[in-house]
Amino acid sequence: MAAKKTVFIIEDDRFLSSLLKARLEKDGYAVVQAFDGEEGLNVLKQTKADIIILDLILPKMSGFEALEAISVNPLANRIPVIILSNLAQEGDILKAKQFGAMEYFVKVRVSIDDLVNKINSVLK
Repeated sequence: MAAKKTVFIIEDDRFLSSLLKARLEKDGYAVVQAFDGEEGLNVLKQTKADIIILDLILPKMSGFEALEAISVNPLANRIPVIILSNLAQEGDILKAKQFGAMEYFVKVRVSIDDLVNKINSVLK
């Protein structure tokens, strides 16, 4: 049997993060969580993530700063990153994509099912 794929969620909304974690674990994924940008980068050093779900408005270090750090890290920059944020401005979306985000979801416009379907399609 293949090893479980690991989804790394960097999201300061603990309720949303836990909801997503429960759903992904039910679908057979291993899930690692961090609750601010700084913790996210530290945990990433010790985690073999297959995909990263990243919020942009985070304590200690913004998601943009974390995404930029991931994009220049040769050990991490091949990991697909999906943004899940309340920021809906075109400029924020473009900036995230310039730093290598493969997909951008606005929290109020996406269901957990849509997000999980995207994760499934990326990791298959």
